[in-house]
Amino acid sequence: MTPYHRTKFGRIVLGDSLEYMASLKAKSVDLIVTSPPFGLVRKKDYGNVESHEYVEWFKPFGREFWRILKPTGSLVIDIGGAWIPGQPTRSLYHFELAVMLCRELGFYLAQEFYWWNPSKLPSPAEWVTVRRIRVKDAVNMIWWFSVTPWPKASNTRVLVPYSDAMKGLLKNGYRAKLRPSGHDISDKFSWDNGAAIPPNLIAVPNTESNSYYLRYCEKHGLKPHPARFPAAIPELFMRMLSDTGENILDPFAGSCVTGEVAERLRRKWTCVEMRDEYIQGALGRFERPVEPEQEPMFESISEGTTYKLHHPGALWNGREKPLPFDGGKKRRIRASNPA
Repeated sequence: MTPYHRTKFGRIVLGDSLEYMASLKAKSVDLIVTSPPFGLVRKKDYGNVESHEYVEWFKPFGREFWRILKPTGSLVIDIGGAWIPGQPTRSLYHFELAVMLCRELGFYLAQEFYWWNPSKLPSPAEWVTVRRIRVKDAVNMIWWFSVTPWPKASNTRVLVPYSDAMKGLLKNGYRAKLRPSGHDISDKFSWDNGAAIPPNLIAVPNTESNSYYLRYCEKHGLKPHPARFPAAIPELFMRMLSDTGENILDPFAGSCVTGEVAERLRRKWTCVEMRDEYIQGALGRFERPVEPEQEPMFESISEGTTYKLHHPGALWNGREKPLPFDGGKKRRIRASNPA
């Protein structure tokens, strides 16, 4: 383990995160936010374990997470799904990971989040754009685990603007009544709290194309990390689950997005990464002056901060071709104009 770089609030460590965590005192970390290598079918440059081996590979990390987290602490894991090789069905590895962490190691599942990437390309191409038998895979799971059922948390830190519909209700008034579902809407529903509680669906595109980090890598002839998550992801959970000055750890740091956000939010942080070339690029995140901690990081967002989900029936027109009798097993040549 080699201390590679230090900042006002944190540091980057080059080395094996299992070895690093073993050197930490028990119950010394407030929040772990990380995006580990996914259990994918194809090998990636950053190194990943095949999905059928993933849970056993991850278990030693889980044990260390449990040991070093404070009773009030949380573990947040961004993890994408995978497809079973050669067939259009899903691996269960990321669900098995969650079960293992809870049933075997003692974590609680505080809540699951779904990160929808609006800009994600249709994939996997074979099943989505060639055989047309699946829809595109555009959501990552983000598991929020806790050591006890009552981790430190407050959704008041991450409120979002009211929708136009809610603004209309607040302006015109709302009559308390029983909904068809049986849920009783009280007159408290019409109270104006200034902002709305967000759902567990996070809409953030991963479309970074001209950030300072990428410009730094290009200037210095460095290969950017190929699997960066947008800064808004760790920022959401740091704001909601930790206080200023608390200890944040990312054991699979990559390009150190977590460290950059923690530095700006004045959290003490450590990013651990095994590959020297990724840390060389990460240094660009700390070369310029730190932005004020109250300003959200929108540098990687190019489309704006509001996204639209279409109603599933937006283009239904009543015309339905017969479904393939074999479920798409036979690869067919698609017409040049499928319409």
